[in-house]
Amino acid sequence: MLSFFRVNATYQNISLVLFFVLLRLPFLWNEVPLLIPELSWMLVGEQMNRGFMLYRDIWDNMSPFSGLVYWLIDSLFGRSQVVFQAVAAGLSIFQILYFNYVCLSRDVFSERTYIPGMIYALFLNLSFDLATLSPMLMASTFLLLAWGALIKILERRQVTNEIFELGIYIGIATLFYLPAALFMVWAFVSLLFYTGATLRQHVMGFFGSIFPLLMVVLFFYLNDGVESLNRNLLTSVFQVRQYDLNDFSSLIISLLLPLLLGGLGFFRMLTSSRLVTYQSRIQQSMAAWFIVAVLMIPLMPYLAPMQFIVFVPVAAFFATYYFQSYKKRWLAELLFLFVLGGITLIQYQGLLALDPYLTLGRLENLRAKAAALPPEISQKRILVIGEDKGEYLNNFTATPYLNWDLARYDLENLDNFDSVIHIYDNFRQDPPDYIIDKKNIMPRLFARVPALKKRYKLSRWKGIYEKIG
Repeated sequence: MLSFFRVNATYQNISLVLFFVLLRLPFLWNEVPLLIPELSWMLVGEQMNRGFMLYRDIWDNMSPFSGLVYWLIDSLFGRSQVVFQAVAAGLSIFQILYFNYVCLSRDVFSERTYIPGMIYALFLNLSFDLATLSPMLMASTFLLLAWGALIKILERRQVTNEIFELGIYIGIATLFYLPAALFMVWAFVSLLFYTGATLRQHVMGFFGSIFPLLMVVLFFYLNDGVESLNRNLLTSVFQVRQYDLNDFSSLIISLLLPLLLGGLGFFRMLTSSRLVTYQSRIQQSMAAWFIVAVLMIPLMPYLAPMQFIVFVPVAAFFATYYFQSYKKRWLAELLFLFVLGGITLIQYQGLLALDPYLTLGRLENLRAKAAALPPEISQKRILVIGEDKGEYLNNFTATPYLNWDLARYDLENLDNFDSVIHIYDNFRQDPPDYIIDKKNIMPRLFARVPALKKRYKLSRWKGIYEKIG
């Protein structure tokens, strides 16, 4: 396999695409589990398609450009997991081809091969959840473009207009996934230590990175949504996370091979005498990428392999060198086949449950499961007060209170007059057909807002209120 992709020919781009498609073949004839984050993204897209504005009318901590993508998908195709997977596959193929193009055209490695793209494609198939259109996948696409712009600068050690382009890409990535803003530090460190950038050029790069952010803030300011933007997006990044240990163990096993290969490649690079100064600078900038990616982990809302796509470029970079550095090519081939088999086995185990007693890679805690609701509550507009346990799977969301961690700002603060007014206005604008009250908040809310008590009554099902008339 490595010998085939060592051939430097244009047709190898097609080979890379075919290799990636072959790795994704199981998704064509097997139903891919819908994940809770996927369902949340679809619900946000549905609400935006109904004319509600993110943050002001939809309380969720999704970054704005991701919300725009999900709104566009819902407006064209509705709630479709297949479309999510198709768009994600397109972005993945672009990343593979672009990563390999940069490595080839900029002489990132001593050998001009298509092995970087092949390894990148393999690492994008660590788990079945990498096949969905996550905000991290969209953000990493622009971070990869920023890396390409940085490579141009490192190649010449002369800063030109690429520094503004570099900043723009990082700014756009931030608007897809807010923690990606940390890569501004990566760009600053790389430019400071490995180029002759002046203060004016650093300022230009910084302005490029914040320009898209300022445009978004201006949009929300003109639409009376800055306060909601701050509460639902900016401050929510620093909420305390509660991770499940089962997810953590599965994650470590899934990432073990790529990180191990990347680490071995990094240490082999340190002792290599084959690298020119320019290639050494690239190596050091990729090491800085890894450090920044690690700093993003505490800001992740949940643990899943798809959240770690940001590690794929750096792992593929160092793993490529590791395989290319073998003098005995048959040994490199044997090792690669072992890695290919291991990653494929983990992916298939998660998707197909080859061993039903093994939870490795199955992401059970992130799978969306239909809640035990009465048959009458199906395809209805509902509000879940408390953590969503699958109630929205066959229903639609009503009111802005989609994310419970953010909704409790109003619903658990009924002694605050402003919160009560907000709740009443939100119910009036987008009234739910049913309210599933898991926190026993509705009796207190009815006491504060008698007008709502006239519109809703306790149904024959415990904790569920239905609209009158």
